[in-house]
Amino acid sequence: MEEVKPINIGDDQFDSEVLKAEVPVLVDFWAPWCGPCRMAGPVLDKIAEEYSGKVKVCKVNVEDQRQVAIDNGIMSIPTLNFYKNGELVDQMTGVPDNYEADIKK
Repeated sequence: MEEVKPINIGDDQFDSEVLKAEVPVLVDFWAPWCGPCRMAGPVLDKIAEEYSGKVKVCKVNVEDQRQVAIDNGIMSIPTLNFYKNGELVDQMTGVPDNYEADIKK
């Protein structure tokens, strides 16, 4: 079975991959220099694998894809946005102690 990983998306893919997705989408706004973002990576890989087909996990590098970060009001990273039917339904900023459990809620 092929390993499922988060999808790296850019400004031009946000609408098609997130807003028009047929499943709920978790979007990780991150940057390579961000220590907490790197800590979150393995957890998001696990979520992508565990919820494959039920939830899509996408990553947006805010250094390279500034417009989508601006459009979504991202002020701090890491920030996770949760979308359902093209609408933002929840947001989490930072990496709390119960990060994985908080995401699964």
